[in-house]
Amino acid sequence: MKRVITYGTFDLLHYGHINLLRRAKEQGDYLIVALSTDEFNWREKQKKCYFDYEKRKQLLEAIRYVDLVIPEEGWGQKVTDVKEYHIDTFVMGDDWVGEFDFIEEQTPATVLYLPRTPEVSTTQIKSDLKLN
Repeated sequence: MKRVITYGTFDLLHYGHINLLRRAKEQGDYLIVALSTDEFNWREKQKKCYFDYEKRKQLLEAIRYVDLVIPEEGWGQKVTDVKEYHIDTFVMGDDWVGEFDFIEEQTPATVLYLPRTPEVSTTQIKSDLKLN
């Protein structure tokens, strides 16, 4: 079984997120989503989510491409997650190109950066709704 992992906040879930999850799942048989906790988002990213962690987790678990949702509690857990969950492919959006290449140096996983859906982002939605 080929295992894939991706990371994100997935707040105000939209079709760009669904596109990423679908394309990530196409890379293997089992997709794990590491979902940023509210504490991590605030402490490290100074980002307050519209939906709390449990609601965002519930939304992700309802998506057919997602097999497992785990908490992302810090930047440094990625290598540990890849090893613990026996990940074959580490997937991120292409706005992170180069940021996680170290994963390939420290684990047997391949790193893949997928193109974002260009016309939509949570930041843009929040701005349009004046939630920022």
